[in-house]
Amino acid sequence: MLRRLALKDFVIVPALELDFAAGFSALTGETGAGKSILIDALQLALGSRGDAAVVREGAPRAEIAAEFDRPAALAPWLEEAGFEASSDGAADTLLLRRVIDAQGKSRAWINGGTATVAQLRELAEHLLDIHGQHAWQGLTRPASVRELLDGFALIDTKPLAAAFSDWRQATETLSAARAKQSDLAREHERLSWQIGEVDRLAPGADEWDELNAEHQRLSHAQSLMDAARGALERVAEAEINAESLTDEALSALQDVLGYDAGLQDTVNALLGAQAQLQDAAHSLSSYLNAADLDPDRLQQLDDRLSAWVTLSRRYRRQPAELPALLAEWKAELAQLDAAADLEGLQAKQATALKAFQKEARTVSTARAKAAPALSNAVSQAMQQLGMSGGRFEVALLPQDEPQSFGLESAEFLVAGHAGSTPRPLGKVASGGELSRIALAIAVTTSQKNAGAGTLIFDEIDAGVGGAVAETVGRLMKQLGRRAQVLAVTHLPQVAACADHHFLVAKALKDGKTNSDVRPISGEARTAEIARMLGGERLSSTSLAHAQEMLELSAKAASGDAPSTLAPPSSSKKVKP
Repeated sequence: MLRRLALKDFVIVPALELDFAAGFSALTGETGAGKSILIDALQLALGSRGDAAVVREGAPRAEIAAEFDRPAALAPWLEEAGFEASSDGAADTLLLRRVIDAQGKSRAWINGGTATVAQLRELAEHLLDIHGQHAWQGLTRPASVRELLDGFALIDTKPLAAAFSDWRQATETLSAARAKQSDLAREHERLSWQIGEVDRLAPGADEWDELNAEHQRLSHAQSLMDAARGALERVAEAEINAESLTDEALSALQDVLGYDAGLQDTVNALLGAQAQLQDAAHSLSSYLNAADLDPDRLQQLDDRLSAWVTLSRRYRRQPAELPALLAEWKAELAQLDAAADLEGLQAKQATALKAFQKEARTVSTARAKAAPALSNAVSQAMQQLGMSGGRFEVALLPQDEPQSFGLESAEFLVAGHAGSTPRPLGKVASGGELSRIALAIAVTTSQKNAGAGTLIFDEIDAGVGGAVAETVGRLMKQLGRRAQVLAVTHLPQVAACADHHFLVAKALKDGKTNSDVRPISGEARTAEIARMLGGERLSSTSLAHAQEMLELSAKAASGDAPSTLAPPSSSKKVKP
């Protein structure tokens, strides 16, 4: 449920803060006062497209903040997306904020955390359900009709869409394999030959670096042996060598160490050097014993390196890349083998089709059950909305081919009068009838599908008047007992039924037009109902009629009065 809405520098609203309550709230005002601005602001707060045109002239940015009761189902979504449970510590609130600057750049927040517009849109379906005055136009589009029916039937179509996607992918893979069998054979032969050639070399993952290191060592073996032998002589084997000189230095110091203990550190250092020289002499000796010129091994290395280089040039890769290239080709060959396995691909396609058909039959059964229920419910609502004898039908149209939405499409048919045959909605209904039918559908489906906690009707009662307007008001009030309802209306009969009334007015200040919204009650509300009945010049008659409508509405809500909200028969009925 919407709790609060705050606007700053939005279109012609300098600043505004409104608190909302449960039940049915009506928004009224003169034409052009900006009644739909609140709806536009809510849509922006929930991710609709915005640009610099929404920024009040002369202001740097427009700001919108909307606070809702948080549906319990959203808690896992908020946690997964990294948003706090609430911006103010209350676990049951959800605060959405949107800022659009004068350059059209937009930023958004959810409970104080930075959000994307896509995330706002994802929240919208859980919070708001908006029905506009041209809602009937969507009722002529198959996708919109199907979504309404599925929502009424509480059908989750995601498994169906996923199954269709799997089947289509399997079908496309099979078709591509069939079309490319000759190309696949040639590519298979090419890859097999290349793999065979490189496989004969059998390049190891780190072999190239190891071969180069060994080749460098063998090709410089003589120089290495000469250097090692010279070092060994200087360390230990020459007549004058490092070991013997170190021994002499130690003997000289140890003879006088008793006279000055300060020489002990130097003696220790020479002892360490003597040990290291002995280790070095041992290592050099071992190296010389193991060293071998081995011209045969050197030739083998030359041949192996040459084979690596030849293949790397042929396939225009660095030698070290050959092992990865071989693995890549083998993976491609495996894919070709799978693509060439027509029987396997056909089996996968058949399995995917079977899974899709199972999901589709489940959805079809649910739609077939829901269609008559929706038809009857809307037909009953039409009788209350001045279309006595009218009949509404939901027609399910089988599809020639499987579709992502299932095995059938849906269409709304209507007969405006008794005895006439239902025909497609857009072809038989007038503008006023279309608005009433759209209202009947909106009320019916909203009662069934409680996914959104707030329902908004934006002048959906356009073209309606008289006794039908009374029914619209009663329907709105009745719906307000199950969900929060906000309605922008020109009809006094509808406004009189509201639990809460907001007046939208505009005024000229400092050369600029400003719009303001405020809750009204008592005499102010009576005056507004009177204005809606008889125009700007309020008379005692129009005020009396307005007061009577409000009293009758209150009594009807408590069950103490007839349901009619019309003025006395002696008064002149004024169409809104």
